[in-house]
This record gives sequence, structure tokens and C-alpha cells, in this order.
Amino acid sequence: MILFKAVTVKISLVITLAVTLLASPCLVAKSQEVKHGENKPLPKIIALAPHIVEMLYDVGAGAQIIATTDFADYPEQAKNIPSIGNYIRLQLEKVIALQPDLIIAWQSGNPSDDLARLSQLGFKVVYSEPKTFSDIAKELRHFADLSGHSEQGRQVADEFLKQLGDIQDRYRDKQPISTFYELWSRPLTTIARGSWPQQHLNICRAENPFEQVSSPYPQVNIEQVLKTPIRLIIQPLSVNQKDKEGFNWQNWPTIKAVSENNIITPDADALHRMTRRSLLALDKLCSDIDKVRRSYLSGI
Repeated sequence: MILFKAVTVKISLVITLAVTLLASPCLVAKSQEVKHGENKPLPKIIALAPHIVEMLYDVGAGAQIIATTDFADYPEQAKNIPSIGNYIRLQLEKVIALQPDLIIAWQSGNPSDDLARLSQLGFKVVYSEPKTFSDIAKELRHFADLSGHSEQGRQVADEFLKQLGDIQDRYRDKQPISTFYELWSRPLTTIARGSWPQQHLNICRAENPFEQVSSPYPQVNIEQVLKTPIRLIIQPLSVNQKDKEGFNWQNWPTIKAVSENNIITPDADALHRMTRRSLLALDKLCSDIDKVRRSYLSGI
């Protein structure tokens, strides 16, 4: 009985401590006056998305990341960073224990109630929400300033924009080629204006017959695809989506892209993750599209 009471008291103390920590912002959040400079420590950062982790490594702040979320797997060192949650739930007790100076969150990719709770607890939360390649450059500079690497961030962002301009110039006057972009196979889902990959198609001069659909990621059926003059199919695949099977286009040989075997399968992780790496993926995508374009034009 004595042992039982002791265990009960211990459990009660733990619960009381946890409730107190969650309910008292002044007790859990560190001072927001943390600054970095020649004699100041660099801030400890929790990066709540894989693309944020990549950006921080790009500007020289990778070693300052003390926690992240699932699927933060690039660069290789990122695989050693502890995960404290995913897009469904964050482990707030671990955030409290780690006492970060800064949390960089993905506004549309992290649970909003958990982010609101972290702000209520007094943690400094900064949001990432890149929608264009230009936004990536802005965030590289911003995160570099916050992490104490302004100069490296400026250089990386300037080089990023220069490379983007070079790619845009290279394909600006190319003849458009009708393309279907398979974002997901079950149900068959493509892209439209306002989606992240649509800017890739615009730069590569790939014409998307579903671009004007109101939803940025519309579901379509095969009958709708059959009505379009598709000369190329883009089917990005991810190593993190092991259960994903691409749409079986070989069942539809009447589609020109299928009969001519013009189906390309770029790396979805590099293409869809909003980082400096996506520019390399864009460059390769445009090159692959151009090969199909030149093959098509040579046969006219």
C-alpha cells in the first residue's frame, strides 16, 4: 500500500509539472532578447519542415538545428536531427524541453493549433510559405539574417536568382509542347494555375491543358485526358512514397505521349520541395522536356 501511494504521488507530481509548464508561458519560453553577433551565441533553431532544414543548411545554419519533423532527409546530416513530430501533430513537451531560441514553421504544412499553442507559450515562431522561386530567394535571405549568416544568405540567394534567370532565358522562346502533369495517380490528380509545379511548366514552355481549372490541384478522369492533345506525360515519383504506384499509362496507347513513349519520371522530392535544390530539378526537367520537343519537331 505504501509503495502504491508513493507511485501515485510521483505520477501526480509529474502531471502537475507538465500542466504547469504548458499553462505558464513565462516559465517555459526563453527570453526573446537572444541576439547573435561577434560575442553572442548563435540561436538554437527548430525547423518544422524538410524544406526549411535544407534552406538553413544552404545558408550555413545547419549545425544550429536542434530538432525537426519527419522526412527531413536532405542533406545527409539532416537525417541525424531528432524529429519532434509531423504534419499531423507536434510533440510540444519536447519543444519545451529543448528551449529553442527560434522556431521556423511551415504555415500550411504544420498543425495550426500546435503552432498557436507555441506562440501562446512565448516561443518566437517565424513562418515559411514559399509559393514561387523568388520566394525561395527571399526566405534564404530572411532565415540567414535570423540565424546569423546574413552574408552567406545574400550570396546564396543572389546566385539562386541568377541561375533562375539563366534557365528562364534559355527556354523563353521555345515552342510550347502539350503536357500532362501527373501529381498523383489514385485518384488521378494534376496541377493548374496557382500550384507549385505550374511555374516549372511555364518556365520550361510545357503547355498544360488543365492550367485554367479553378482548383490548383484538380482531380481528373482519363476521359478528360483523352480529349487533350498530350505529347508528353510528366510523372514525378518519390522515394518517400513507397506505396505510390504511378498511373498505368500503357493501358491508353491512343494517347500520343504513350504511343511515342514520351513519359518522364523526375525526382518528386527535389522537384516539389521548395529549396535551392528545386532549381536543379527545374533545370533537368526543362532539359528533358526539350529533348521530347526537339524529337517531336524533327518528325514534323
